[in-house]
Amino acid sequence: MSHLPAPTADSPFRSTAGPRDEAPQFVLPLVVRIERGAPPARTDALETAARAVLTLLGDERAHGDGEWAGAVRGWEDARIRKVVRRARGAEWRRAGELPGITLTGTSAEVRVFPPVPLDGWPKDLARLQVSGTELDDPEPPRPADPAAGPVLWLNPDLEMSAGKAMAQAGHGAQLAWWALSPAERTAWRDAGYALTVRTASPADWARLTTGGLPVVRDAGFTEIAPGSCTVVADHPALR
Repeated sequence: MSHLPAPTADSPFRSTAGPRDEAPQFVLPLVVRIERGAPPARTDALETAARAVLTLLGDERAHGDGEWAGAVRGWEDARIRKVVRRARGAEWRRAGELPGITLTGTSAEVRVFPPVPLDGWPKDLARLQVSGTELDDPEPPRPADPAAGPVLWLNPDLEMSAGKAMAQAGHGAQLAWWALSPAERTAWRDAGYALTVRTASPADWARLTTGGLPVVRDAGFTEIAPGSCTVVADHPALR
């Protein structure tokens, strides 16, 4: 059974305390592979992370009596936290032995794991570094075409580490997923969760945030001020 979008008054991303804070807290771990001397492109990493979140949400193990369903339900009933860590070499191989799903982009590899208690990370993930994940695009990404498919627009006025931006892109993808009908979700899944992540132009940002599309307002646990609008999920079915 699919989950419906959370009510606005009890948003999983709100910056003030609410009923979700009273529930047991979980986090969705994501690990990006960053080998020394061969890092992925930043935009590809963001897009791969967003697709990884969608792939887990659409996986049969996350629903009904699936083996991950209980953890996913607990996570969706509380704050929707995502934390991105980085790994290389043996660290990456050990992470790959834990239950999860690996998504591959053009240059990026991201593994997503079922939610874990906030203070109960598996040791092979807990030891990985989370802060300071920085990536660059060797070339500027091509302009996005919203008519061609979903776009996750990043706030042009915010500076975020690559790890933070990956988590925010995942939030945006999840809000779009929640807002879609079952048939629209199936169509997106059949298309391989195709999407692009781009930074909006300052001139477009106000229109995007007030146009009725899903907007991520960060709870402010790391890097940016509470309540900051970080991502607008621009899916054609939601316009």
